[in-house]
Amino acid sequence: MFAAVRRRLDVREFVRKDPVLVAALVLAAISCAVVPPDAAYLAYVDLRTIGMLFSLMTVMAGLSRLGVFSAACRRLLAVARGPRRLCLALTLLAFFSSMLITNDVALVTFVPLALLALGALGSERLTCFTVVMMTIAANLGSMFTPVGNPQNLYLYSASHMSLIEFALLMLPYTLGALACLVAAVFVFGRASDVEMATCGPSAAASCERPSTVRIVVWAAVFLCALCSVARLLPFQATVAVAIAAGVIVDRGALAHVDYALLATFAAFFVFVGNMGRIEAVDTFIAGMVNGHELAVAVGASQVLSNVPAAILLSGFTADWSALIVGTNLGGLGTLIASMASLISYKQLALVLPRAKSRYVAMFTAWNAAFLAALLVLHMVLGG
Repeated sequence: MFAAVRRRLDVREFVRKDPVLVAALVLAAISCAVVPPDAAYLAYVDLRTIGMLFSLMTVMAGLSRLGVFSAACRRLLAVARGPRRLCLALTLLAFFSSMLITNDVALVTFVPLALLALGALGSERLTCFTVVMMTIAANLGSMFTPVGNPQNLYLYSASHMSLIEFALLMLPYTLGALACLVAAVFVFGRASDVEMATCGPSAAASCERPSTVRIVVWAAVFLCALCSVARLLPFQATVAVAIAAGVIVDRGALAHVDYALLATFAAFFVFVGNMGRIEAVDTFIAGMVNGHELAVAVGASQVLSNVPAAILLSGFTADWSALIVGTNLGGLGTLIASMASLISYKQLALVLPRAKSRYVAMFTAWNAAFLAALLVLHMVLGG
């Protein structure tokens, strides 16, 4: 009896911890019942995307465990003076770092340090505002590069775009997002009721110097990953190098890879592959998506989050540009539009539990404003 109760609790905890993975597994299982497994399944999973995600997550886990990103943030906080300057520095840090270290790693690394530094101000409003800006910045800065977020890596691979084509496609939206972020922080990033104190000894203090050898090793693996993204090196080679580096330098980095995300990708690949083989379903979804890729991508992201939306819709359209722009802009909106946004919410809730409602309201309002502004930009660009 107790074993059965324990199993039910374990299942509930698993569902609560990763509902997107559970949904993906359920959908994949249902689709397998409709389309029995056969040799065609072997072509469903995009091994290149899975392999590249694994390699990049291993590198970021290794560098994070060395404290590289935390040290960089501490140096920045040590020189930031004034509420507005601190808010702007943190926002720009999330924006530009997410282009290379991904949006979720940027938020996992920098939001806790930001909360520590902002605590010296004693302004709940400014703290919520800054974390909201950092979250939006990470989600929008990451859209500029194929390695900035998981859906970009997948869509870049599937579309066979060149790096230059991808960058030029996203450049206007990236510059527009940057301008909106700077303007928002300049107008609202102040704390009129408090004076700027120090960043706090914990935030600005020096930390133990990380191993130079390990940093060089992970930097070399990251360079291999970038070469694979640019299709200059087989992704299999990068995966092998990442595994070797993890085994030799830091096995903990391999343990901190988000294997749930990899499993989510695989499950959605199976689901989409099977849906494409059901003629009625394929015709219906393709008809709904055709000519409305961006709007459907933005809307689907609000309820599915943009990574599953990208995988799902990619099976029913060849308009890669609209899908890339749509899933990136679709990361704005609801709290689950980009799963990385939940990282900021959870960390703020731990430090300021009474500010959760205020944060969600502010987050939703600012996300809606940024989404509206970038959709207007899309129309101006002739979308």
